[in-house]
Amino acid sequence: MPPAAGNPPDPRPAPLPRDPERLAFLHAPDATLILSQRRILRASLRVEQVFGWRPQELQGQSIRLLYPGLTDFERIGDRARRAMGKGGVYCDERFMRCKDGAVVWMAGRGQALDQGDPERLAVWTYRPSETGISPVGGLTPAELRIAGYLVNGFTSKEIAQSLSCSHRTVEVHRANMIRKMNVRNSFELVNILLGAGERRSPAGPRQP
Repeated sequence: MPPAAGNPPDPRPAPLPRDPERLAFLHAPDATLILSQRRILRASLRVEQVFGWRPQELQGQSIRLLYPGLTDFERIGDRARRAMGKGGVYCDERFMRCKDGAVVWMAGRGQALDQGDPERLAVWTYRPSETGISPVGGLTPAELRIAGYLVNGFTSKEIAQSLSCSHRTVEVHRANMIRKMNVRNSFELVNILLGAGERRSPAGPRQP
């Protein structure tokens, strides 16, 4: 109801909702999950926009559901557990799977509430990466997908397991990318893919 004519508006701030912490979680700008032993306890509303799952569909599920493969789930989990056990916020970029099966390059951030047991209770946020792999011309879709694993530190064997292909297939794609990007080895390739390096002229034989 508008104030009566001639009366100034009430300068007092509007009352806060009864549970502002829950409101902040539900409407967080990033997809936010509360995990216990890597099982989803709660999911924010943004999760549906990012992953396609309604929050209630994910509650009680293993976070494995959002990973493309078991290797991704285990490797990233081990790395995050070690990092969060030392304190601080763990950050990385990785592939994650949406409800429709699409695999998307995501930025993830995790915070353990118990440094002594990082998986007992943790809060994770996810958003599609705004930087991701630097745009590079001439790479096939298969090469770009493998590139995403390379920049996240996966070995050729682990990539093959994640993509259900042969180790040889991964090696062929990696060698093709090294050739196309005009670099000498995998280290320079990863720098180019991340936008952290510059193209170099050939300087001696390329290394595998």
